[in-house]
Amino acid sequence: MDNRAGEMEVFVLAAELKSFSAAGRRLKLSPSAVSKLVSRVEERLGTRLLVRSTRTLELTPEGDIYLRRARRILKEIDETEELVAGGREEARGLLRVNSSVGFGERCILPLLGEFAERHPKVRLDLTLTDGVIDLIGERTDIAIRVGPMRDSSLMARRLFSSRRVIVASPDYLKKHGTPKTPEDLDQYNCIGFNFRRSLDEWPFRDPGSDSVYIKAITGNIQVSSGSIKRQLCLLGVGIGRIGEFHVRPDIEAGQLVPILEDYNGGDTELVHAVYAGHEHLAARIRAFIDFLVERIEPS
Repeated sequence: MDNRAGEMEVFVLAAELKSFSAAGRRLKLSPSAVSKLVSRVEERLGTRLLVRSTRTLELTPEGDIYLRRARRILKEIDETEELVAGGREEARGLLRVNSSVGFGERCILPLLGEFAERHPKVRLDLTLTDGVIDLIGERTDIAIRVGPMRDSSLMARRLFSSRRVIVASPDYLKKHGTPKTPEDLDQYNCIGFNFRRSLDEWPFRDPGSDSVYIKAITGNIQVSSGSIKRQLCLLGVGIGRIGEFHVRPDIEAGQLVPILEDYNGGDTELVHAVYAGHEHLAARIRAFIDFLVERIEPS
């Protein structure tokens, strides 16, 4: 009998490392043995998957398809074995989590010690980045995403919602004065976002009628994340509008001051745990999401 799963694992590792030698060292096989196993797969499929050169390996279009499908199959095998071996009762194995920098630093890192104590058989691989990743392509189990959900092919569990607040440092307000109405912001440096979907407009509520209106803001700095905007506000660079979970400790410490609260538009920022849907969710994934829902306090 052939061992297609084993051949897939060898191919995936060689493709990811772009080297037969590197894959061989990881698998304790010779480079020639790795090359022969990949060639066996190509012969069975009747197509070239990897283009060899003296320095590296490159995927063919067929190889790229095979790599993505092989990753998915190997993950399903791992989860099936975990389920049958008792993984439903006890979380175990490698858990890959991706989070935005701000949420990871503020909400996840302080809780990792407690999670490790509760689930000592889970090996957590945490990456903090503000870019949106491909869960399947990056072999990630859970991604924490802030904002509206857009990928309907993924499963998502809501962790919490956080209202947005406008803040500035006491030093900035002492130097420039505190705006009394949204219209006063025209005289201040308002820090914006540079997301493609982002507009330099903030919503405000009219205290007299409770209607919400949109006002364009002006400033000479745009950033890619709430974490960076928070840092700039702390440094006294300008005024920022940001999810309260980013800045609540700073407000409590007196390092940032909420302003224009009577005009707060009342909109919220949603935070979800996103994962690829399966009939049987691996225990390690379910345990981590349940833990976040239990321990993270909504803003």
